[in-house]
Amino acid sequence: MSAEPVTPHERVRLWYRPMRSRDPHESHRVATPLELLFDLCFVVAVGRAAAELHHAISENHVGDGVLSFVLVFFAIWWAWLNFAWFASAFDTDDVPYRIATLVQIGGGLVLAAGVPSAFEGDFTVIVIGYVVMRLALVGQWLRAAAANPGIRPTALRFALGITLVQLGWIARLALPEGLLLAGFAVLAVAELLVPIWAERASAGTRWHPHHIAERYGLFTIIVLGEAVFSGTGAIQEGIETGEHTGALVSLAVAGLVIMFSMWWLYFERPAQRRLTSFRAAFQWGYGHLFIFASAAAVGVGIEVAVDYDTHIAHISSLPAAMATTVPLAIFLLSVWLLHIGPRNECRPIAIGFPVAVVLVLAASFGPAPVHVAAGIVAALVATVVIATHGEREPSHQGG
Repeated sequence: MSAEPVTPHERVRLWYRPMRSRDPHESHRVATPLELLFDLCFVVAVGRAAAELHHAISENHVGDGVLSFVLVFFAIWWAWLNFAWFASAFDTDDVPYRIATLVQIGGGLVLAAGVPSAFEGDFTVIVIGYVVMRLALVGQWLRAAAANPGIRPTALRFALGITLVQLGWIARLALPEGLLLAGFAVLAVAELLVPIWAERASAGTRWHPHHIAERYGLFTIIVLGEAVFSGTGAIQEGIETGEHTGALVSLAVAGLVIMFSMWWLYFERPAQRRLTSFRAAFQWGYGHLFIFASAAAVGVGIEVAVDYDTHIAHISSLPAAMATTVPLAIFLLSVWLLHIGPRNECRPIAIGFPVAVVLVLAASFGPAPVHVAAGIVAALVATVVIATHGEREPSHQGG
């Protein structure tokens, strides 16, 4: 039996759908193949930023490297975040939406290409890629404004605010070197304030809590992949050189345990339970900058430890150890604050995370070699997993 023919009207609807707000209670809402492709392209940007940070720390340019990493990662994170939340509320998956996403992906690849020059102080290419991504989203917000009268003021504020800030990023390129960092700080704050200002104009956008939680979880896995990459590099280095094999195997095992423990702790509790209001969503969504950046930096720290043990790095044992312990401590603290909450009534959770943060940082100052310190840190994080696994959160009913 042949399929029924598609009428001209139905054919048009396959190509174009009004960008109406999606149901925040929609069942079985998961990441789409297009969103997964979008994330895959961001792997490139995250990987390049991590590689440049690794090189900077190993060459003893720690301060400049960390600062450049923070600036670059903010651009990566903010562009990804805005796409994720917009898609949760308005993904139509029609041809105009896909083309706009293609433009954003293209901008993301340009951004990734500009990472090495950004670590040298030239942000021109990154700004070009970033502005392309953000202006493509402006077009999407204008579509949403046209199709949703109830949230039109919010959508138009988003479009206006994003456009004005992008003009600011372009103007920043002309600033003298001494004002570049201050200009970045002002514009970054402006970016963060645009959604808060826009959402106050109407009832607000209708994002899907489960979908958002999944999208953030997928990006967390992407940044955790840096630890997997670093562990592989440690093993490869040991095989190729035939030297320091024991230390490198120890680092590889420690990196794997640390990565798996970070994954376990992050996904131990359903994240959507934290997305109960716009205020909670802003805190949770914005706070993930620390989770994402620190997770990526932990992998960098393992690679730096490999360089140190193979006598490639031009740094002492303390910064070599802190390259892993500091971002890991930030990750633990951020997961505790965002996913669990310092007021949690479960004693192992309430005490375990802060104690682990202190002990992880303290491991940097011990007399043990770097690969041994990495093993100690891995054991500490694994202990947190064991101590907190299965503990229930306090009930929030009626509160």
